[in-house]
Amino acid sequence: MPKVIAENCVACGSCADVCPQDAITVGDIAVIDESKCVNCGACVDECQHDAIVDE
Repeated sequence: MPKVIAENCVACGSCADVCPQDAITVGDIAVIDESKCVNCGACVDECQHDAIVDE
């Protein structure tokens, strides 16, 4: 399951844009809705700030 590293997140929204399940919302930081996430890894691959890691 992907995890957001809050101190690295700049709330750019690129992770939310690539999420096929619309499981990510972005406010001050990205938040992943675990009930919607299918663990595809698209957000991990997309994040250029190393703010989302796969646990």
